[in-house]
Amino acid sequence: MARGGGNGNGRSSDRRRQEKPSRRPRRRRSFIGHLFRMALTLCLLGFIGIVGIFVYYGSQLPPIDQIAVPKRPPNIAILAADGALIANRGETGGSAIKIEDLPPYLPNAFIAIEDRRFRSHFGIDPKGIARAIYRNFSGSGVSLQGGSTLTQQLAKNLFLTQERTASRKIQEAILAFWLERKYTKDQILELYLNRVYFGSGAYGIEAAAQRYYAKSATEVTLAEAAVLAGLVQSPSRLAPNRNPQAAQARAELVLQALQENGLAPGRMIKEALANPAKPVRKPGVGSGNYAADYVMDVIDDFIGTIDTDIVVATTIDSTMQRAAENALVNELNAKGAQYNVSQGALVSMRPDGAIKALVGGRDYAASQFNRATTARRQPGSSFKPFVYLDAVEYGLTPDTVRDDAPINIKGWRPENYSRTYNGPTSLREALALSLNTVAVRLCVEVGPKSVVQTARRLGITSPLQPNASIALGTSEVTPLEMTAAYAAFANGGRGVVPYIINAIGTNEGVSIYSRKGVSSFGQVIDPTSLAMMNDMLHETFRTGTARNGDIPGWEAGGKTGTSQDWRDAWFIGFTGSLVTTVWLGNDDGTPTKRASGGNLPVELWANYMKTALKGAKPVALPGLGWSTETRTAATQPQGQPVGAHPSAPVLDQKDRNFFERLFGL
Repeated sequence: MARGGGNGNGRSSDRRRQEKPSRRPRRRRSFIGHLFRMALTLCLLGFIGIVGIFVYYGSQLPPIDQIAVPKRPPNIAILAADGALIANRGETGGSAIKIEDLPPYLPNAFIAIEDRRFRSHFGIDPKGIARAIYRNFSGSGVSLQGGSTLTQQLAKNLFLTQERTASRKIQEAILAFWLERKYTKDQILELYLNRVYFGSGAYGIEAAAQRYYAKSATEVTLAEAAVLAGLVQSPSRLAPNRNPQAAQARAELVLQALQENGLAPGRMIKEALANPAKPVRKPGVGSGNYAADYVMDVIDDFIGTIDTDIVVATTIDSTMQRAAENALVNELNAKGAQYNVSQGALVSMRPDGAIKALVGGRDYAASQFNRATTARRQPGSSFKPFVYLDAVEYGLTPDTVRDDAPINIKGWRPENYSRTYNGPTSLREALALSLNTVAVRLCVEVGPKSVVQTARRLGITSPLQPNASIALGTSEVTPLEMTAAYAAFANGGRGVVPYIINAIGTNEGVSIYSRKGVSSFGQVIDPTSLAMMNDMLHETFRTGTARNGDIPGWEAGGKTGTSQDWRDAWFIGFTGSLVTTVWLGNDDGTPTKRASGGNLPVELWANYMKTALKGAKPVALPGLGWSTETRTAATQPQGQPVGAHPSAPVLDQKDRNFFERLFGL
């Protein structure tokens, strides 16, 4: 029993000893399995949580089937008569461009520096995100920047705000998936390049290329492409025209990335590194913006709502525009301080009303106020031709004599510029020398209301006060309307409407508007009166206040003007092919230091006209051959109107009392 029990106990004991080791592995396997199950559960919960987060923030977006890429705001490309780009207008600052029209290294530069796995990822780049997270957390703080693909950046630009929040990043990823599913890689890249912001108001690669390099994006070099690709990281900090050193340093990183990824030939990269891109400013581009602004002011008269990129062909001559800007800036730089003149404007048009140059100020970057089209200033004696025209239509001639002597009209005593008087003087000499007393006498003689009507007939639209002082240009006008009014003297007596737009069409060449003929008021000056006026206005260059403005080989007419207290200095002159107005003064009306129409404006006008008319065949002034033989035929009984008032009764001045003469009754 004892042995049997002992043997039994021994076997039992041996069995227990044998069984014990086998339990330990089962416990270990059970523990590992438990951990595995826990990890799997956590992953599943995490996945569900991530999906839930995406679903939640995705629900804040419109339904996917209702999402559409918003239409790009239309661009208005404004071109000179020769096709050169003057400016882009609209929210983008440039037209959209097709990716196949770009040199391959340009889009590749953006891929290399912004999203090197663009061609292979599905909207987001996990490696890029991981790298950005590591960078952010290993740095001085946590940032949600970095790791965004080009597709994500496009999604943000198209659909989302610029806020830096986790919810916006999640929505950005959702939209990136949608974009990748709906569009090809090239389509996404084209959308991106046409929407991304490059600073200085330029949205899209075409606007940026024009803004910084004055050329189309289809023409940029590799060095320029590298700068543009690097610019999108921080447009304000890396703008090549503001911070060229930082822009070039970033461009070198772009070129290095292109080389590392084999996205551009090595020889081209070496050449780009050796010859860094330099921003340029197109000559005349500053003043051209004044012309572009005027186009935008009037374009609504020609077309309705703009929903696509359009091209506006203007009448502006690139050479004349540059000449006008240079003449104005050079004159002010040379003598502006001496005469206390800080601003100016110049308008130049063909006699048919086509505007060839328009400069609204000294520096467009400093002031966008368009003094050529918007500023109303007193024209001074440059208004006198309307008085003299009314007088010759009333029956006077250039040989008619009036007394240059002191005059008193109800206490108002206008004086001549020289404070001296010549006594009996012909109208020709009085206009050439800009004698104030004679102009006032003529205004009273024909009546201020009649003078106002004459100015209106020629195209003056600003409010005019019908009083005797209007003879000296006391009612304010703009340089543009004065230019248009003087055009009648240069074109044979026809009133014109100034115009700057020749045609409007889409980028695809579909015509929207095309000018048909010339807008005209018809004949506003009869040939006889025109001949007498041009005879007198030409005398201004021969013996009068514009002697220094003579242009060899050309017949010209014109009139100087200086407003009260030397606040405004004008000269409006014309040949048979061009009419040009110059205004100089100060925006706040501060008096100049004796700047008059006969000094700075005449000099500026002559400098511009010599360039503008260079190589052109001289054109005779209409009716300038008014001579002794034609004087007898032109002269009618004193008081009989010629041209403007053919049916008016013959009135002798003695039949009109003072108030009738003063107010044109």
